Amino acid sequence: MSLKVVLQMDPPENLNYNKDSSFLLGLEAQKRGHTLFYYSPQSLTLQDGQVRAPCAPLHFRRKKGSFFTLGSFEETDLSSFDIILMRQDFNDPQSYNAVTHILDHIKAQTLIFNDPAGVRESPEKLLITHFPDLIPPTLITRNLEDIRRFQQTHPQLILKPMNGFGGMDIYHIRENDPNLQAVFEMFCRLHPEPFIVQKYLPEIRNGDKRIIVVEGEPIAAMLRIPQEHSARANLAAGGSAIKSEVTARDREICEILKPELVKRGLVFVGLDVIGNYVTEINPKSPTGLQQIYKLQDIKCEEAIWDAYEARYMQKKKAA
Repeated sequence: MSLKVVLQMDPPENLNYNKDSSFLLGLEAQKRGHTLFYYSPQSLTLQDGQVRAPCAPLHFRRKKGSFFTLGSFEETDLSSFDIILMRQDFNDPQSYNAVTHILDHIKAQTLIFNDPAGVRESPEKLLITHFPDLIPPTLITRNLEDIRRFQQTHPQLILKPMNGFGGMDIYHIRENDPNLQAVFEMFCRLHPEPFIVQKYLPEIRNGDKRIIVVEGEPIAAMLRIPQEHSARANLAAGGSAIKSEVTARDREICEILKPELVKRGLVFVGLDVIGNYVTEINPKSPTGLQQIYKLQDIKCEEAIWDAYEARYMQKKKAA
């Protein structure tokens, strides 16, 4: 089986071929005989139900200084591809959501991972709120008095923006912390949405576990350990990755989440777990594949592509 696969992502020259999961997914696609292409999400055009973009042939190789080759761009009807992988950064939620609405027009013809509507309706920090038994005590608000009342029960808090990523604007607020109001006012200036307020979990000192989940099944995991004086374990914020394992509790969590993830078309997600609690479900552009391989020699990309191909065959049989 040879498929035409196109990566919707930021420019390939911005990839870190030693760290980025998109690079590893592209390598695995090539290994299976699939043909890779690339386009920028900023170049999408929708007219009369047709979605098109300038696309170029793309080839990856693990070679320092020359890890990709990009051919000439040609205006292409995106429904001509077998699979589209949405792998761009999502630092602009409005722009990201607009792209998913455009791609909705062709998902009957072309498989898109993860499903555009499923991703759009599954914000990282909100999807898990539908599973109250799995989430730490959480408040979503823009009201300072609500936060103060919440703090009476949970003296130490984590404040973070609803659409933040990579450890951006995450604050640890301690009991009687004089900075609470200042942090609240800053959030009001920077973020138009309600904020996420959660009970601080001291287990973060032991690490924030990233679990790679494929079709609702846990494949592998790693721990991200925060720096000594930081509450942020994200690798982009200075956290360090160490080896971890999928535990019985992790499998129990995934068993609960699986029906909803599969129903929403969220084939590949990154689950973030601190202690016994899930803090986020990341469906947009999950990372961690290369770090897990280096730590444990587990090739998560193989399980991911097995799932992609299975969905493709299922769609083809149903046609």
